[in-house]
Amino acid sequence: MSKRDYYEVLGVERTVTEVELKKSFRRLAMKYHPDRCPDDPHAQEKFKEAKEAYEILADAQKRQMYDQYGHAAFEGGAGGGRGGAGGFGDMGDIFGDIFGDIFGMGGGRGGSRSRRGADLRYIMELDLEEAVFGIEKKIDVPTQVNCQHCNGSGSEDGKVAQCKTCQGHGRVRMQNGIFSIQQACPHCGGSGQAIEKPCRQCRGEGRLEETRTLSVRIPAGVDNGDRIRLTGQGEAGPAGGEAGDLYVEMRVREHDIFQRDGNDLHCELPIRFSQAALGAELPVPTLDGEVPISIPPETQTGQQFRLRGRGVKSVRSGRAGDLICRVVVETPVRLTKEQRDLLAQLEATFNNGEAHKHTPREKSWVDGVKQFWSRVTS
Repeated sequence: MSKRDYYEVLGVERTVTEVELKKSFRRLAMKYHPDRCPDDPHAQEKFKEAKEAYEILADAQKRQMYDQYGHAAFEGGAGGGRGGAGGFGDMGDIFGDIFGDIFGMGGGRGGSRSRRGADLRYIMELDLEEAVFGIEKKIDVPTQVNCQHCNGSGSEDGKVAQCKTCQGHGRVRMQNGIFSIQQACPHCGGSGQAIEKPCRQCRGEGRLEETRTLSVRIPAGVDNGDRIRLTGQGEAGPAGGEAGDLYVEMRVREHDIFQRDGNDLHCELPIRFSQAALGAELPVPTLDGEVPISIPPETQTGQQFRLRGRGVKSVRSGRAGDLICRVVVETPVRLTKEQRDLLAQLEATFNNGEAHKHTPREKSWVDGVKQFWSRVTS
């Protein structure tokens, strides 16, 4: 009996993607798997048919041959692959791979590939000045490094053998009903190898705990959350695998004078009410030293003055932000008798019925209160 077209078997078009192909087979596998339909020979035949189609079309080279020559390309067993396309002997392999992908437990065939070490994160606290101008700091990082005695192999004599649990594949299969899930071998950790004579220094781990001192150059302009990656300074990989990376993340401490907002700096500028009323020229602290700022007469609390280019230079563009000074009019305290008398004389000049000319905000506030009470009592 002639075979059905593989694309027709899986219910897909010839332009199907790998993801769509796998999704279609997964649906058919769930429907016709022998564990779900033990008494239905037709279901088992349909599963074998779907499995054979998927094994051919999921392999890019075999799919190209099939598209060109059809079933004739695999006559004589060439298309079987891993024990034959139509056989049941490796059914667990293909089904396990499918569900291994679902649960994130799949992997490449064979487990001898070394694994990469873990990445590390280090929180570096900086003063604002250090973040703004940059600095070089030494840090101590607890990590795992390759054992020098065994060069990271974990073997005292450098010899390794095939893991007897997974037979060198690095993976084992767990069967639960219709699900066949593959995961890393718990005995060899996925390496596929076993150590007969563990290293006496690292006890077969291939790695040792160690605190390393590293020098880190912090560029000027970094801010909270910025990270620097030090390639290969993370944990060493198991069995001599590649080391991970170290990420140094910045945390900038609060400053007594400045508050940072991106590349801009903010600060409060306290002034006396006489300076606010008459105007004044005052020194303002910046990152580069004091600069004078002109306070015009009749300045009010909350008024802001912007000093262009006196902020932080961007670590990316190099453009400097601004310094924004917010005026706070400060009430004088611990007055002398003479000062109190002078203030009393000044206050007396406002009691001539035209005080609102000198305090426009007070007048608008009083008028608003009157309107409010009028609405409440009407």
